[in-house]
Amino acid sequence: MTSIRRRTLSLVLLVFAASMLVIGTTSYRDATHEVEELFDARLAQNARLIQGLMQAPLAQEQRAGLLSSLDHALARADNADMSVAGHRYESKLVFQVWQHDRLLLRSARAPETPLKVSRDGYESAKFGNFEWRIFALTAPDDSTSPGLRVVVAEREDVRGELVTLIALRTLIPDLIGLPVLALLLWWAIGWGLKPLSRMAQQIRERDPHNLQPLMLAPLPRELDTIVGALNRLLEQIRSLRTREKRFIADAAHELRTPLAVLDLHAQNARDSTQPDDRRESLDRLQAGVERATRLVSQLLMLARIDPDQDADHPRQQVDLLSETREALAKLSPLAGEAAIELQLDADETLDWQLVTEPGCVDTLVQNLVGNALHHAPAGTCVRVTLCDDRQKAPPSGYGTGITTASSSFTLLVDDQGPGVPAGERRRVIERFHRAGPSAGAGLGLSIVDRLVQRHGGEMTLEDAPGGGLRVRITLAQQAI
Repeated sequence: MTSIRRRTLSLVLLVFAASMLVIGTTSYRDATHEVEELFDARLAQNARLIQGLMQAPLAQEQRAGLLSSLDHALARADNADMSVAGHRYESKLVFQVWQHDRLLLRSARAPETPLKVSRDGYESAKFGNFEWRIFALTAPDDSTSPGLRVVVAEREDVRGELVTLIALRTLIPDLIGLPVLALLLWWAIGWGLKPLSRMAQQIRERDPHNLQPLMLAPLPRELDTIVGALNRLLEQIRSLRTREKRFIADAAHELRTPLAVLDLHAQNARDSTQPDDRRESLDRLQAGVERATRLVSQLLMLARIDPDQDADHPRQQVDLLSETREALAKLSPLAGEAAIELQLDADETLDWQLVTEPGCVDTLVQNLVGNALHHAPAGTCVRVTLCDDRQKAPPSGYGTGITTASSSFTLLVDDQGPGVPAGERRRVIERFHRAGPSAGAGLGLSIVDRLVQRHGGEMTLEDAPGGGLRVRITLAQQAI
């Protein structure tokens, strides 16, 4: 791609050349018109001078001597005697002096035939092989020389050559100045783009692993905007790399122990000689694989719903009650195995339409109810309650999110487990925080909290009415 410097220079020169063409054309036409006017004025001036000389009150002998002297002077100019001061174009001007039909005087190059014009003043006519510009002046009948007629003429080709030469010379500075201006503009644009060149050089020389902000000062406002955008991009990349490194470190840390346990169970099963011992080792191996699979799934879910990510996740309208019922149906085998009852309380006559990301409700219920089933003792109940802002929901307690707008839904999950002390409720939301020896990977509540935050909702942890923990989720009906 053409450089900015070259593109800018080409555009400036194109605009300048077009402007100069319009200005030059106008100037040329004005200059030729003014020169033509000047030459016409010279014709009239010479005609009046000759008329004045011819009308001087002189005796006949003196008048004859004056005519002879004029004729001799004009002949010297016509012979182009360059030893005498003069100009090569002065012989191109001719004149005739007539009195009635008698030729009194003419210049050396003037034709002997009359330069006939129909009237006094300016006129263009052809005599011989040339076009002539003529000015005629006739003395009045009451003058000292009645019938005296002075005709001054100039060849149009010579006149046009002079006019063109003079007009073109007015354009020479522009024609010479254009290349000079191009060089000056090239230098000026290059000097103006030096900050951009320095920034590009600094970026080229930068280590690919260096994500620190660009430090360039002082900067023009235009480049300051670009540098600001680049620095924001570098900050986002650095944050993304930090999250990736943190995720890799957390995953490695959390998977190290389960994998070691799996390896131990596999060795025990391989080395065992008793069928019962081998079956027990294989059962433990299968349970460990399930736990590791659940841990990997939660880690991937946590990475996917990171609230700092800027990805545009699609939203769709779902039925909150239907989604919650389906999620509880998936968990019913786990609840039956743990001898825990699942209850769902909701007014089915209400409209439970909610705009969320696909799978959001299922993820919330799976993690919250799964966490409750993990901590609730056998023979107890885990209750899920759905409310909207038109119903009187139970008062909230400790909060971790932001306040939601009206037209919202509330999801309550109550268990009858040991609960969480008020001083520990903020920490249990942090990932990999385990509340007791029987806790899981410590990711469930963290996943729920991040997913709720991304939907502009609120999550609070409270004491359940029957003992244990209550998790309150509030989401706007039209989630952000």
